[in-house]
Amino acid sequence: MSNSVELFGADYSVYVRICRIALVEKGVDYKLHPVDIFADGGPPRDYHDMNPFGRIPSFRHEKFELYETDAITAYIDEAFDGPELMPRDTKARARARQIMRLADAEIYRHLVWGVYVPWKDGKPMPGLERAGLTLGELDRLAGQSWMAGDQFSLADAYVYPMLVYVSIVPEGRAQLAEFAGLTRWMEQMSSRKSIIFSQFSDENA
Repeated sequence: MSNSVELFGADYSVYVRICRIALVEKGVDYKLHPVDIFADGGPPRDYHDMNPFGRIPSFRHEKFELYETDAITAYIDEAFDGPELMPRDTKARARARQIMRLADAEIYRHLVWGVYVPWKDGKPMPGLERAGLTLGELDRLAGQSWMAGDQFSLADAYVYPMLVYVSIVPEGRAQLAEFAGLTRWMEQMSSRKSIIFSQFSDENA
């Protein structure tokens, strides 16, 4: 355990949660510093010293600083003891990376920002048109028990927070229900310590 690990971001953020899940899975103690990028005026001025783009999350281990979730989670996996968060098998590792990129490019872009965010704001949800394609492809690529290979990996950490937001929306939940494999996986994931510890504030709304 180390008190020298710090994560900067908001507990509503998908990408902050991905990092939190990785830290808990590795057994790393850390401090979360709240940074609300949607606050009036944006994040605090001094936060730009850590991330000049003003995005979250950012990460500090002792004097070493990082931003970008890919870099942070890879560092967490490689720098600390604990279970490996990427499969050793070459094909399973490639599949994990593929699913992580799918999460970034399709699930987050079209289902979080195209379904959950407009639903929350009471606006039309353009991402619903892409939900069947995206969830169907994820269901096709995913393994029997975990997203990639026979163990939990960063692919699971990436996808779960995004699908939680999709599942909060009634129309999104109905789309997810069409894929039994994804439904079983969501139920399996929901009982993990890292998932419980990192819950969104409106997850059970």
